[in-house]
Amino acid sequence: MQEPAITPDLIDSHGLKPDEYQRILDIIGREPTFTELGIFSAMWNEHCSYKSSKKWLRTLPTDGPQVICGPGENAGVVDIGDGQAVVFKMESHNHPSYIEPYQGAATGVGGILRDVFTMGARPIASMNALSFGEPSHPKTRQLVNGVVEGIGGYGNAFGVPCAGGEVRFHPAYNGNCLVNAFAAGLADADKIFYSAASGVGMPVVYLGAKTGRDGVGGATMASAEFDDTIEEKRPTVQVGDPFTEKRLMEACLELMQTGAVISIQDMGAAGLTCSAVEMGDKGNLGVRLNLDDVPCREEAMTAYEMMLSESQERMLMVLKPELEAEAKAVFDKWDLDFAIVGETIAEDRFLIVHNGETKADLPLKALSGNAPEYDRPWEPTPPAEPLADVPQIDPIDGLKALITSPNYAAKQWVYEQYDTMVMADTARTPGIGSGIMRVHGTDKALAFTSDVTPRYVRANPVEGGKQAVAEAYRNLTAVGATPLATTDNLNFGNPEKPEIMGQFVGAIQGIGEAVAALNMPIVSGNVSLYNETDGAAILPTPTIGAVGLIATPDHIIGTEVREGHVALLLGETTGHLGQSALLAEVFNREDGDAPTVDLEAEAKHGDFIRTHAKYIKACTDLGDGGLALAAFELAEGSGVGVVLDSDDTPTLFGEDQARYLIACNFDQAEWLMIEAGRAGIPIQSVGRFTGDCVRMGGAEAPLADLSDLYRGSFAAALA
Repeated sequence: MQEPAITPDLIDSHGLKPDEYQRILDIIGREPTFTELGIFSAMWNEHCSYKSSKKWLRTLPTDGPQVICGPGENAGVVDIGDGQAVVFKMESHNHPSYIEPYQGAATGVGGILRDVFTMGARPIASMNALSFGEPSHPKTRQLVNGVVEGIGGYGNAFGVPCAGGEVRFHPAYNGNCLVNAFAAGLADADKIFYSAASGVGMPVVYLGAKTGRDGVGGATMASAEFDDTIEEKRPTVQVGDPFTEKRLMEACLELMQTGAVISIQDMGAAGLTCSAVEMGDKGNLGVRLNLDDVPCREEAMTAYEMMLSESQERMLMVLKPELEAEAKAVFDKWDLDFAIVGETIAEDRFLIVHNGETKADLPLKALSGNAPEYDRPWEPTPPAEPLADVPQIDPIDGLKALITSPNYAAKQWVYEQYDTMVMADTARTPGIGSGIMRVHGTDKALAFTSDVTPRYVRANPVEGGKQAVAEAYRNLTAVGATPLATTDNLNFGNPEKPEIMGQFVGAIQGIGEAVAALNMPIVSGNVSLYNETDGAAILPTPTIGAVGLIATPDHIIGTEVREGHVALLLGETTGHLGQSALLAEVFNREDGDAPTVDLEAEAKHGDFIRTHAKYIKACTDLGDGGLALAAFELAEGSGVGVVLDSDDTPTLFGEDQARYLIACNFDQAEWLMIEAGRAGIPIQSVGRFTGDCVRMGGAEAPLADLSDLYRGSFAAALA
């Protein structure tokens, strides 16, 4: 087949700027072939090279005594004691999910699961953080239904429980939804598998499903904004098969037991190209591939298509040649393709041969090491204007506005479509706070949460970045878990705009400060830029996924309140209403500054909660909606009314940080107040759980009526 001529239009369609193309010419000393252009395009796009973000990502704290493997591998690895490790990562599938919601979300789940079992870990939990446009937008309902169905369809069939997540709505996501997928798995700490190839002349083996034309150009699409040609991009979305992935996982984990695996890499973004280059680059080796041996499911595929296909459920491994027959037998047993498609070589070359012709001959290191790296101009986000007066409101009216908004209504319509109990180790399902999974065969458990408040980040990227980490810390603490580490999924607009780059830089600064202060290093993550449509950017959304360890079952703090429990508020309340949920949902305003995050107070208050967990019957952190929403959610979850002493709008709905709502018996409350006083930590009684109404000051409503609103509003708006 005649390859197209390399023209400026073709270069532009591959997402390469003129100066980047000139860099390619300088590196190889000639015009690239069409296949080589595709390879450079894939390796140098934002999704694979992090060219706009590398400079700032390097500033994030990634080390700690608990960290076995930080960023740079398929997933992060953290020690949980007793020779065990938790392996986890979060990654975006935003653009594909907007174009083709079901498959975009499904393959996002599939990709993140592969990242985990590629390291030798069996997945035990998933989460998802979803951001959609306003509910009234004509596309939102279709996107919500398709994405939720895709996540459930893939995760349920694969057999991994959903531990939690987030769903939010805002007009800024009307043209660009966000689908951030998280997975975590368990492995023996001394049996982690890495992607660096080693040894010259070792077979490079293709494993899993066959290669098709789905997903060609998918990674390059991730470096582009959307416009009115979006429908034309549908062929760049991959198609997933969870049953094949389940077999692939079992085959990989079985193969890893044989000792045959030297290195392993998931074929994700940019498929065969990225996986082969990363393995060679990390091992300081070259790679020769013969594409005649690649298992294909479509006729007459070109070298370009095979190298850039993002067909799912595929792996690339470097194997010990003497165990090749044993390895092949494992994959034959699981009815999966096993094909030797190349070998490692001593020279710094990436050689691609197809039908006896050399389709690419490139310096391998240049594809990753020489990728462009930009120090993009950035402007700090200007300080927010002071908050204009917020009128006092009837507190029940304020609460109703929150619990009937799809942002704060109960999300059981979403979670009930996900299997939360498969594997039978779920100790707490999604709903209030962190999900909890028992570590099978031990007394330990792991807690999982995903958090960010994008309107805070837009108003004040540094405080917003801090707050995302602090909220994750509080959510883990509120269930009795000791926070271990984090993964970040940094979703922003076009980094070539200094104000957007300023949001990114500020958020990174805030995240870095917080993970250091709270001992929650970043061990893995993903950057998703160019989330814009027709020049309009999403809200800056740096999602933080976090994992915590619970040493024994009696350390778990419950969420069940009982008649007569005292409501204690730990932390200082000043009534911060800037950028609050109340402001947005009741007054349709998004003004004022984000709340200040005192990291010293966060750490001190978190330590206090964990140290005194045995006195606490139920606990939740105070975030969106403040005291009023937190108290309602605890009460509603147990079917017990709540009486709050105040009817003051800032006191009830303010979103000051470093705060927890505690429910306990009277004598326990007395003891906690004494202990907090000794520690210099603000604590006060704010009411009690009793009866069958929600009462705030002089306003009240039956709990049953409010519960109906809370549990019915999401499905009514979006199902």
